[in-house]
Amino acid sequence: MTGPQIPERRPDVAALVIGAGLAVLSGVVFFETRAMPVAGQYAKVGPTTAPYLIAACLALLAIGHFVTAFRHGLPPREADKPGPMFWIIGGLVLQMLCLKPLGFSVATGLLFAFAARAFGRGPLWMTIPIGIVLSLAIWLVFAGLLKLSLPAGPLEQLFR
Repeated sequence: MTGPQIPERRPDVAALVIGAGLAVLSGVVFFETRAMPVAGQYAKVGPTTAPYLIAACLALLAIGHFVTAFRHGLPPREADKPGPMFWIIGGLVLQMLCLKPLGFSVATGLLFAFAARAFGRGPLWMTIPIGIVLSLAIWLVFAGLLKLSLPAGPLEQLFR
C-alpha cells in the first residue's frame, strides 16, 4: 500500500529569473571592480570597497531568491493590471521628454502625478502641483546645498 500522493511542485520561475539576473549583476559589478585601476593603498578601505560590498549583497539576494524559488515561499501573485503600468511608463516617457525643456521640477512633478494616478491616488490637477513642489524642494537640496547639477528649467531659474 502506498501513501498519499504528494503533487510535484515546480520551482517558482519568476524567482529563478530574478535570482539569475541578480547573480549576473553581482558578477558584472565584481569583475568590473577588479578591473578598476587603483593606486597603491595604505588603508583597507578604498575606492573598491563599496562596489565589492554591493556585489556581495547582490549575490546574497540572488541566493535568497534561488532558495525561495525551490522552497515555494512566495505568496501567489495577483494578476497584472495594465492600466497602472501604462500610467507609470507614460510618466517616465513624459519625464524624459520634458526634462530638458521644462527642467527637473516640472518633469519629475509630472512623473510623481502619473505614479500617484497609477496607485489610485488623487486627481492629476491636485497631484501635479504637489509633485512639482516636492521636486523643486529636491532640486533645491541637490543644486543648492550639495552643488550637484540637475536640469534647470524656467521654474528653477527663479531660484538661481
